Amino acid sequence: MGKKEVVVVVCAAAAAVAVAGVATVVVRREMKKSGRWAKAMGIVKEFEEKCATPIGKLRQVADAMSVEMHAGLASEGGSKLKMLISYVDNLPSGEEEGLFYALDLGGTNFRVLRVHLGGREKGVVSQEFEEVSIPPHLMTGTSHELFGYIAEALAKFVATEREGFHPPPGRKRELGFTFSFPVRQLSIASGTLIKWTKGFSIEDAVGEDVVGELTKALERVGLDMHVTALVNDTIGTLAGGRFYNPNVIAAVILGTGTNAAYVERAQAIPKWHGPLPKSGEMVINMEWGSFRSSHIPLTEYDHMLDAESLNPGEQIFEKIISGMYLGEIVRRVLLKMAEEAAFFGDEVPAKLRVPFILRTPDMSAMHHDTSPDLKVVSRKLKDILEISNTSLKVRKVVIDICGIVATRGARLSAAGIYGILKKLGRDSVKEGEPKPEKSVIALDGGLFEHYMKFSACMESTLKELIGEGVSGNVVIEHSNDGSGIGAALLAASHSHYLEA
Repeated sequence: MGKKEVVVVVCAAAAAVAVAGVATVVVRREMKKSGRWAKAMGIVKEFEEKCATPIGKLRQVADAMSVEMHAGLASEGGSKLKMLISYVDNLPSGEEEGLFYALDLGGTNFRVLRVHLGGREKGVVSQEFEEVSIPPHLMTGTSHELFGYIAEALAKFVATEREGFHPPPGRKRELGFTFSFPVRQLSIASGTLIKWTKGFSIEDAVGEDVVGELTKALERVGLDMHVTALVNDTIGTLAGGRFYNPNVIAAVILGTGTNAAYVERAQAIPKWHGPLPKSGEMVINMEWGSFRSSHIPLTEYDHMLDAESLNPGEQIFEKIISGMYLGEIVRRVLLKMAEEAAFFGDEVPAKLRVPFILRTPDMSAMHHDTSPDLKVVSRKLKDILEISNTSLKVRKVVIDICGIVATRGARLSAAGIYGILKKLGRDSVKEGEPKPEKSVIALDGGLFEHYMKFSACMESTLKELIGEGVSGNVVIEHSNDGSGIGAALLAASHSHYLEA
């Protein structure tokens, strides 16, 4: 063999070794990738199993909800549910007529509304409102300053009242006051502030009657107006629903937060010690966000979210079904996949470590993405989390995780509603008995209204729980703007000028 041949053989051998080496690296890389992928899929599978809500489990959750409702009605502090007596014993009937005002205070803005009611035939004839921003310094100032500012805005709004709508001599205008902060209700038109939330901190208002504070401010600006009802947005939603439909028995808010209120027989409230209302009914504010039960499926992500929250151990139901938290649960699952399975590449995306960066509206947009290459998912990952160049396979998994979180929340919401129906004995039809009247649940909130897959899943789960015999009798209706129109309707139904 000549020198040339030797060189060629050596070169060929070296090339073969190099190719084999490259192939080994590629195989190793693919094995590493497939190992990471398998690990990521293992995390998703475990999460899905832990979030499972088979119908049997949902029935247990509903039973637990019903039991807690009974306990909360029996005594104060006797239940995980507060079951607060609202003092609303006269829901709108649809017959209400006249001009009524509402004030909706629940955040950094407040709204003032004017609603013209035309009775059974005309319903809500017209409504006008104005939204006013609260200057930051008033959120931490004094009660006198805050309520003074609100009263002045209300007086300006009343001044725009059209001719012919002014009240007759000797009659005051009437107002429903939606106050979305923790209050200890004392009567239909009085309640003491327990604590501020949402960035407010006005110490001299805590422990004071908020209606009293508002009334004093109205007097100072010379506005002759009577606060007829103090309510929260859930009870307002119930009132709004009942105005249009006499079969409305409960209201549920599914938005940033969540709550439920329903109509209870006054005689079924052992902790009620006052005279029985003429209507024989009382609206109960459940505060169902604080519900918890061993039957609720919780994961490591829920436990971590709760431990790191401002109120550990509280509002467990709210933390797995409401809009404030659903996107955050998705973020936590994706973070674990990034950390333990390099789901988005070797580096963990920095933005993925930021709590609450992934909001539920963004989660919903991804979940509803039907484009062939899942463009919306790609854009949201890039814009919010700065994760670029994701494969279609990765995007599909992101949608799967959104689905797992939304499905659990929706099915548990349905179980909560079923629990209310059970408590009221409206969950079944007994043999030989006439078909019961319709049970209408008024729903409101951005989560219910805009996250279509969530609301569709909730409604189908409720049908599944109720069964065919009763499902035609239970109706979900959207009742919009309970915190506004609902408060004005309650001012009307509790008017001081109603004829006996």
